Amino acid sequence: MGKSEQRELSSRMAVLLANLLRWQYQPGRRGSSWQRTIKEQRRAVGVALQKTPSLRNTLSDADWLTGTWAHAVSKAVEGTGLDVFPDDPPMVDRTNPLDGVLPGIKKRHGQKPMPPRSSAAETL
Repeated sequence: MGKSEQRELSSRMAVLLANLLRWQYQPGRRGSSWQRTIKEQRRAVGVALQKTPSLRNTLSDADWLTGTWAHAVSKAVEGTGLDVFPDDPPMVDRTNPLDGVLPGIKKRHGQKPMPPRSSAAETL
């Protein structure tokens, strides 16, 4: 796997995580734009992982995750003006990092909505 693929994965994950943080910490400002961004980044990360399966190993690299998390928090602070986000990255399900749906949004096919999450770690 190339460095450019790792950089793209990091960038997309940072955007995804930043928007999940905004979603969690600013529930009154949630909108379709945030929802579309989250869905698109999840889709793009999923495509990258499917196209290059070895990228999954990157998700368990502590240094990579710490750097990506720091970038996400920086984006979230810049986008919200809030400085309340966790310094440490959440635990990510290494087998399926994209599992789940947006909190408070109904799943497709008539399933019940998920309850709001209490931490960024659970949002993933």
